[in-house]
Amino acid sequence: MVSMAPGSEAEHQAFAATQARFIEQYQNIFPNTLAQRTVVVLPSLTLDQEILAQIKGALHYEERMLCLLMLLRMPRTNIVYISSVPIADSIVDYYLYLLPGITGHHARQRLAMLSCYDASDTPLTEKILARPRLMERIRAHIPHLSTAHLSCYNITPAEKTLAVKLGIPIFGTDPARFYEGTKSGGRKTFKESGVNLPDGFEDLHTPEDIAKGLAALKRQAPNRKKAVVKMNDGFSGDGNAMYRYPDFDDQEPLEAAIARSFEQHLKPVSPNLPLSHFFEKFGQMGGIVEAFVDGDVKTSPSVQCVISPNGQVELVSTHDQMLGGDDGQIFLGAVFPADPAYSATLAKEGLKIANTMVKKGAMGRFAIDFISVKQADDSWAHYAIEINLRKGGTTHPYLMLQFLTDGTYNAETGEYRTASGNQRFYFASDNVVSPNYVGLTPDDLIEIAAFHQLMFSAASQEGVMFHMVGGLSQFGKLGVVCIGSSPERAKQFYDRAIAILDAECQ
Repeated sequence: MVSMAPGSEAEHQAFAATQARFIEQYQNIFPNTLAQRTVVVLPSLTLDQEILAQIKGALHYEERMLCLLMLLRMPRTNIVYISSVPIADSIVDYYLYLLPGITGHHARQRLAMLSCYDASDTPLTEKILARPRLMERIRAHIPHLSTAHLSCYNITPAEKTLAVKLGIPIFGTDPARFYEGTKSGGRKTFKESGVNLPDGFEDLHTPEDIAKGLAALKRQAPNRKKAVVKMNDGFSGDGNAMYRYPDFDDQEPLEAAIARSFEQHLKPVSPNLPLSHFFEKFGQMGGIVEAFVDGDVKTSPSVQCVISPNGQVELVSTHDQMLGGDDGQIFLGAVFPADPAYSATLAKEGLKIANTMVKKGAMGRFAIDFISVKQADDSWAHYAIEINLRKGGTTHPYLMLQFLTDGTYNAETGEYRTASGNQRFYFASDNVVSPNYVGLTPDDLIEIAAFHQLMFSAASQEGVMFHMVGGLSQFGKLGVVCIGSSPERAKQFYDRAIAILDAECQ
């Protein structure tokens, strides 16, 4: 196993050389369903752990990438899946049951589930790096390094170090380009791409910077009521704070008045993050201030793209995101595809941004979030607000749909069609939660699903899939993807699933 100092020039050169070899693998192996390959799945949320701790059951978000077990439908594909704590056999069996055309026994022979047996708050990748024997076991499950790659939730210097130690490439953006996926980097990319974005300012670090930015926004639009302050590397809305402009005394400079009003009028989205701590984190990460986009009718769609190692862009999906919290800043789930009233124009804006990201060296799967506002003439104005250079809340539902139905999304028509030509839609949430669900084990959930036929049907290509099941017993929380032949039918599957769980757990 290769050993060199993390962050060193030698490591960077080794990583670049490994990534360069990935182009041939992508061209020759990825399109061939019968090719031998190994995918090492690394679902580490290598993010700020204090912000991550605000999310209930965050450890079990590692289970979202279990959707990649569906790759075992290809008969010569091996999967190595690594997690902080062991994932119950019944959960793994649940996914293998969904495999089309492959027996569970055949799939099991090509699957290695490895665990750190460590439930601490340390990111999974760091746990692996601290366990040389575990890294040796990972290597032992890779028959040929030349046909293997890492699939990560997000990519930081830690994932780069692990890739070099294992000697396999990552399908994703070099963390040296981390800035391009931050809130500040995203705003610059939007400007370069010629797309709409909210008024605002980037590369801020101090409360004084924030006050100056908020004052400038107020001067631009004196009737402005709200603005958003965002940490550069916040996620799921938990790195945001909402500012509500009070009535000011004209005798005091606006910047000073705003700074003095922070304690009462600047509220972090996370209820457990004190304002003083928010400022501390903001200082460490940097961030932005931008106008809150208003509109009588507005939505929060996203565009998901894939950039190949040779720079080809594919737009793979559009979603309408479901956001919660007092000001709609928290990601709860998604509806697929996005509303046909604007999905095609949304896709065009997303492609502009993706093409700019190619020039900046991005690679792999990423998403772009928008706010879309209906205009008086019934057209829609799209405002780009964020680039996520990682897998996100819309990644695993779409991959499940694609793996189960072998279909494709047409960005021009806004339609997803299965291999047999039928349209499909889904309603998905990562935040199905109830105190009544606490104590419900994975085995209990699967028994309830089987009894009430809350399962995906390969024959009809419709039904219900659960995920993040490992967090159910402790936190009363899980995720669900409901696929239907119409948006209404997908929502009906979801409503029925929730009604059954509520009734069973009363």
